[in-house]
Amino acid sequence: MEYETNSSRDGPGHSPPSPRQSVRKNLDFEPLSTTALILEDRPANLPAKPAEEAQKHRQQYEEMVAQAKKRELKEAQKRRKQLEDRCKLEESIGNAAQTWNLEILPNWSAMCTSRRVRELWWQGVPPSVRGKVWSLAVGNELNITHELFNICLARAREKWKSMPTAPPTEPETEDAGLSLADREASLELITLDISRTFPHLCIFQQGGPYYDMLHSILGAYTCYRPDVGYVQGMSFIAAVLILNLDTPDAFIAFANLLNKPCQMAFFRVDHSLMLKYFAAFEVFFEENLPKLFVHFKENNMTPDIYLIDWIFTLYSKSLPLDLACRVWDVFCRDGDEFLFRVALGILRLYEDVLTRMDFIHNAQFLTRLPDHISPDQLFSHIHAVHMTSKNRKWGQVLQALQERNSPVLKR
Repeated sequence: MEYETNSSRDGPGHSPPSPRQSVRKNLDFEPLSTTALILEDRPANLPAKPAEEAQKHRQQYEEMVAQAKKRELKEAQKRRKQLEDRCKLEESIGNAAQTWNLEILPNWSAMCTSRRVRELWWQGVPPSVRGKVWSLAVGNELNITHELFNICLARAREKWKSMPTAPPTEPETEDAGLSLADREASLELITLDISRTFPHLCIFQQGGPYYDMLHSILGAYTCYRPDVGYVQGMSFIAAVLILNLDTPDAFIAFANLLNKPCQMAFFRVDHSLMLKYFAAFEVFFEENLPKLFVHFKENNMTPDIYLIDWIFTLYSKSLPLDLACRVWDVFCRDGDEFLFRVALGILRLYEDVLTRMDFIHNAQFLTRLPDHISPDQLFSHIHAVHMTSKNRKWGQVLQALQERNSPVLKR
């Protein structure tokens, strides 16, 4: 049928192609856009194009085609470079994972503090070994076993069964429930908070593949530490651990992480101790970023406004997830001090922007950081932060503040 159609087109009534059509057939490709109309002849009811105009249109069209080819070539080169960079990154991660698996992890006690391992650690722990490294670095001072996790989980499930089926409601205040003798009552808040944990991933919400795991860890913890109970922000920490560890091991790491002095101060809402951490942070803030420190002071921008959310979730809610995991890598190694060093790194990265903002815009910016932050850029700024003030390190400054009366944040 197609042959007949073509034959009929080439029959006696078929007219030869116009010079313009011949020109277009000689082009390297037929553009799928209206720009090609510039080469078309005018309708029969209009005067024909002068030769000069036709030549001008042909040149214009050829320039358009050349520009399109140039753009396409640039895009192809960009895609090729991205592919090469991705391949290099994957090769680098593969080599690093091999080093961690074959050399470092089997000799952990001897190598974990070596200069070479610390340098590799700073560059980011490969995802395939991240969970194992975190577990070893955090440790298990609480001596929690898989059996204890199962006991706490069973108790949580019993509590859930006895709860009313009505959906949980928001607590009236941040300290709601603190007066209860049994903090296990905070179990009902877990379901509400899980729905808001990394919602863009769609894996922790009800019906998602990690919902039960996250629910189990948070429920078991409220029964393991009824004096602490569940506090908003915990779900993000547990979720990051679940992405890198099996459920029982994630629970062990979770409980030990929250048992660190800084985390315990925040999650138990120990206001006097929190103020001391903020005051220690301000000492190093003034030392590293004096211009921004003065600007914040003039605008009454105190660190509690932005630090609380960062510390409560260990940056997992505030930074892109892959970048937050890199922060966790070094946090597991260096402890609480690194959390405040990261905060100074963020302020240093955006210092020029922040010094031009008023209080409202500073608060909005720091409580909702940009979605795209270069890991290398941020870690470069973190590296430039000096955690010494008048020959005193973070721990010494914090200890000195703890030995005094409750500090007042600088305003």
